[in-house]
Amino acid sequence: MASKCLLLLLVLLVSVASLPAEAQLGGLLGLIRVRGTVFCTVDGNIGASGTATPAFATAQVQLLCGATKQVISTTTTDSNGVFSILLDPLTLLLSSLLNDCKLVVATPLSTCDASLPVGGILQSPLQFLGKTLQGFLSILNIIPGGFSFLPSLG
Repeated sequence: MASKCLLLLLVLLVSVASLPAEAQLGGLLGLIRVRGTVFCTVDGNIGASGTATPAFATAQVQLLCGATKQVISTTTTDSNGVFSILLDPLTLLLSSLLNDCKLVVATPLSTCDASLPVGGILQSPLQFLGKTLQGFLSILNIIPGGFSFLPSLG
């Protein structure tokens, strides 16, 4: 009986001691979700004054990190220009993601509108939106900080 009580006490102590680390990483049962919408405009953002802005459907969106611009994840926008990337917070810390990573739309703008540039890319820094809970799952929500157009250098 004493060994069962000791085991229970040990499990409780380990659980309490690990709480600060879990909070920093988003929890053991957590995800990082990078989600946004890409529009078919020269800067990939919605038009001014609520004007009708077409979505950039089937655009390839990449998450690039570090000085070498390593591709961490790639996805494609849906018919509404919406994309979503799920990441494990145990492999990529939130602070690293926000400081060392960016989103890049690799598909040329001319794909969605022939009057837009053929070369160049859209890119955006990342912005932390907040944390949501879905049951026991903790989700850290990241959004694009605002796309901008970078012309080709060649």
